[in-house]
Amino acid sequence: MATFNLTPSDSSTFILNGIPGLEAAHIWISIPFSTFYIISLLGNFMVLFVVSKEQTLHKPMFLLLCMLALTDIGISTCIVPKALCIFWFRSKGITVDGCLTQMFFLHAVAAMQSAILVTMAFDRYIAICDPLRYATILTNTRIAKLGLVGLIRAVLLVLPVPLLLWRLPFCTNRVIPHTYCEHLAVVKISCGDTRINRTYGPVMVLVIIGLDLTLIGLSYGLIIRDVLRISSKKAHRKALNTCTAHICVMMMSYTPYLFTALTHRFGQGIAAHVHILLANVHVLVPPMLNPIIYGVKTKELRDKVGKYTCRR
Repeated sequence: MATFNLTPSDSSTFILNGIPGLEAAHIWISIPFSTFYIISLLGNFMVLFVVSKEQTLHKPMFLLLCMLALTDIGISTCIVPKALCIFWFRSKGITVDGCLTQMFFLHAVAAMQSAILVTMAFDRYIAICDPLRYATILTNTRIAKLGLVGLIRAVLLVLPVPLLLWRLPFCTNRVIPHTYCEHLAVVKISCGDTRINRTYGPVMVLVIIGLDLTLIGLSYGLIIRDVLRISSKKAHRKALNTCTAHICVMMMSYTPYLFTALTHRFGQGIAAHVHILLANVHVLVPPMLNPIIYGVKTKELRDKVGKYTCRR
């Protein structure tokens, strides 16, 4: 029987070891991986298809949903295909260039998604607190410009990550105990001085996630302030109900990421396979659930999706 080469053939190759300690269960772990990935692709491509086809959905909120769908597709596609190759074919080798490219796109797309979530919070703030000026403040052109700013920010802040790693020498042991090229996991197998790398990673997270969560918190603080000024409880529920989908998506996106980042640095007592499984939850579950949440909570989108899926 033919076997796959599990060791690097030259010094420009790393080995992604999958989930250490659970190698015997890789084939079973691949079932939820592939299932979640397929559902994610179907759901997000459905959002893109329906919004592109329906002229009535060519609005800022749905343009933001399309941007979110693209980042969801990008995040899961950066990780899952290679992970499935590891699980199914034991194809663990990845070139240094391929590893750094995967790392760049994963972090850049995640940073872009964070910027989109901030823009969505601003969108909800204008819709609730200044609805009469919504159409003039948030135009499709302005949303596209904000998306471009988010993309430029993501590239500029994330690009130093692979560039700083590129200058480092790597040890003889080039095994990365992960399903993908996670930044700190790659840093740990370097034989060089990694102080800059270990410092820049947390600084990048602080700048991106810290700033974005602050802006989101500010938006919701202003929303709550204005909603509390309304005397009608029915109006309270209606106003806050428009934020439910965004809050759910935001919680699913940030919570696993922050938990993974903290356990990676401070959770030395946590088993490696637990940490790696949690890290993969971040790239599997939110992209699968985001289109479902918005499909359920947004009547216009739900009706249009039903138009295409319920044809006889």
